[in-house]
Amino acid sequence: MNYVMQIAIGTVTMRPYVFAFLAVYLVAAVTHLGWRKTFYFTIIGYLIAFLSEVSSINTGFPYGWYYYIDGTKAQELWIAGVPFFDSLSYVFLAYCSYATALLVIAPIKAWRWDLVTLETRAIRRSFSVLLLGSLFQVFLDIVIDPVALQGNRWFLGQIYGYQEPGVHFGVPISNYLGWWLVGFVMIFALQRIDAAVGKQGKHSVAPKGVRHFQSRPLLGPILYLSVLVFNLTMTLLIGENLLATTGIFICILPITIVAILCIRRTNHYHKEELAEHLRDYPYSPVSGRRG
Repeated sequence: MNYVMQIAIGTVTMRPYVFAFLAVYLVAAVTHLGWRKTFYFTIIGYLIAFLSEVSSINTGFPYGWYYYIDGTKAQELWIAGVPFFDSLSYVFLAYCSYATALLVIAPIKAWRWDLVTLETRAIRRSFSVLLLGSLFQVFLDIVIDPVALQGNRWFLGQIYGYQEPGVHFGVPISNYLGWWLVGFVMIFALQRIDAAVGKQGKHSVAPKGVRHFQSRPLLGPILYLSVLVFNLTMTLLIGENLLATTGIFICILPITIVAILCIRRTNHYHKEELAEHLRDYPYSPVSGRRG
């Protein structure tokens, strides 16, 4: 029992940044989708990520051949040769990528210092959100993986490596293709969960956990940016200036495009778009603000 407690405590204390991001994800996802959908996606998303990692370290698919170094096996939770925290991180990376895609695709209504994305069921489950969200997730990994590969130079520790060094700062292109595939599958799973869970419920009543607070739709994109900033900061702190500069240039164009699109499209929606949003989500905070 003491060993189990030691592993449980070590899993959290060795990776506090992962669980801080996870906590933000839970707040963002629960207030957006509700407790049930968040719970199902957390479990299913973790399983998809975990199985993809187990497959890759044993068969080379989908990320290419890599291996984990189990030096912390006595300090934190590992399952089938994969550190628990690693597969768990996929869940909040997929959700914040999905939420950022929604911010780009959905019309936006804003007043004072508040805003709401005029999501509809069709938008949430659209191929556009699926494709854009999975690409956003790949862009995160383009920044994350090269600095994670240098984990021996910061507090992550050297936890993995590739059997053959890749062309992008040691990371093979197959890794990014694998992330795109797995991100696509995870966001598709999230869309299916959103469509299936609570389907028979009363649509006029918000699912348990759904809440609106000031600029709540920005919480997922803020989590996305926070992950980027954290990893770019670590890259700079270990002195990898070329890697950090490359990461900044990779991200600055899509971030700028997203910001400009959101600003230009705010309050430029059609009445039909607002009406469809309210038909699908009558408990929306814009229900009393039809102007």
